[in-house]
Amino acid sequence: MTIALGLLLSGSGSNAQAIMDRAREGALDADIRLVVANNPSACGLERARAAGVPTACVRHEDFSSREAFDRELLRLLAAAGVEYVALAGFMRILTPLFVRAFSGRLLNIHPALLPACPGVRAQRQQVEHGVRLAGCTVHFVDEEMDHGPVIIQAAVPAHADDDEASLAGRILEMEHRIYPQALQWLASGRIRLSGRQVVVDGAGRAPGRFWVNPPLEAPFDR
Repeated sequence: MTIALGLLLSGSGSNAQAIMDRAREGALDADIRLVVANNPSACGLERARAAGVPTACVRHEDFSSREAFDRELLRLLAAAGVEYVALAGFMRILTPLFVRAFSGRLLNIHPALLPACPGVRAQRQQVEHGVRLAGCTVHFVDEEMDHGPVIIQAAVPAHADDDEASLAGRILEMEHRIYPQALQWLASGRIRLSGRQVVVDGAGRAPGRFWVNPPLEAPFDR
């Protein structure tokens, strides 16, 4: 089926662009009804306008409470006929009011392999911790930050000479691939929840038993 999708963002909107591109190409069965930002200077708004997608800006500073802000978001999304929401770099914690309204229909992407490195500046957290594998996660949103059931993850190598920017760039390439994929699984009705486990009907298994970085050397590589 084609899902009626809304996108929430705060900044550059590169993930929103990837989603809009896949929808335009027909790879993602989504009708993007509305892109909403809480930042009037968000580049993601310009990306959406260029793609012919309706936009709105809701400044959280204009509201007396988080709940009031979220009610306005819900009003706009309902008016646009949105049934599913993807957070695409939305730097605002949503209240239970919003999360419950879209329970099971609200996705987020996080630039780390959750449950590791939740919260802000996840790329910096990974660099400072000296991880060997970094990555990104698409997950359902629940009432705890960066906590909901994981749909898909992608790992990328993290190198000793990485800084936040270099690692973030490597992660972002994978974000642009796995987010549209997760949404397409949702649109095609292939996702079901079993407790915290997300089952993707018909999905294959990742090749190989493991991925090691730095690579194993002889004789340990056999």
